[in-house]
Amino acid sequence: MTQIIAHRGYSTSFAENTMNAFIGAENAGADGIELDVQLTSDGEIVVIHDEKVDRTTNGHGFVKDFSYKEIRKLNANKKGIKKEPIPSLEEVFEWMKTNQLICNIEMKNGLFPYEGMEEKVIKLIRKFGLQNRIIISSFNHYSIVYCYRLAPEIETAPLFLEAIYMPWIYSQSIRAKGIHPKHSTIPDHIITTTMENGIAVRPYTVNRDLDLKRLFKLNCTAVITDNPVKALKCKKQK
Repeated sequence: MTQIIAHRGYSTSFAENTMNAFIGAENAGADGIELDVQLTSDGEIVVIHDEKVDRTTNGHGFVKDFSYKEIRKLNANKKGIKKEPIPSLEEVFEWMKTNQLICNIEMKNGLFPYEGMEEKVIKLIRKFGLQNRIIISSFNHYSIVYCYRLAPEIETAPLFLEAIYMPWIYSQSIRAKGIHPKHSTIPDHIITTTMENGIAVRPYTVNRDLDLKRLFKLNCTAVITDNPVKALKCKKQK
């Protein structure tokens, strides 16, 4: 049964990567959430996609140049009425204690290789006992290999922008249990063959009815979507 993972939370109806977006995803019936993590100047793990705060908040500058106290003062819901702070990963994990959602954590460490990020994230996962509910992904495959070495009990999944030859072989070689490809770059037979070889396939970011229905028909492991409500509707129509 294909799982529905809400990309940056229920991001078509709420400000992305905010607690309201995550709670909205849960209320919508999603199986899990996807979020992005970076580090502040004082080493706190915060949930935000872009390296700069400019697009999603009322602030300006790089995440890495803000202290945790400073970044919490920004409004992550700049298009809405109610102010919302950028969440910490710990805040998200506290909330996850109240549900059974899975969480895909994307390490945003391609442009800036945040020193110690992997150790900090894994330490927090273990603190909350969430090892079986977390998938760590990144476009930085060196980072997810390092995560596997630090915590082989936590699932890892490389992210891909472009098609890769025999992705199940590559995944097995780096001990990843899944792949997160761009949905438009992975054909049906590669999806099914990858899953037949024991590797989970969770394409992103799947928002059109046509694309959702294709993946549901294939019984893909999961879809990562901005709109879990639409995805659930398409799933029922399969």
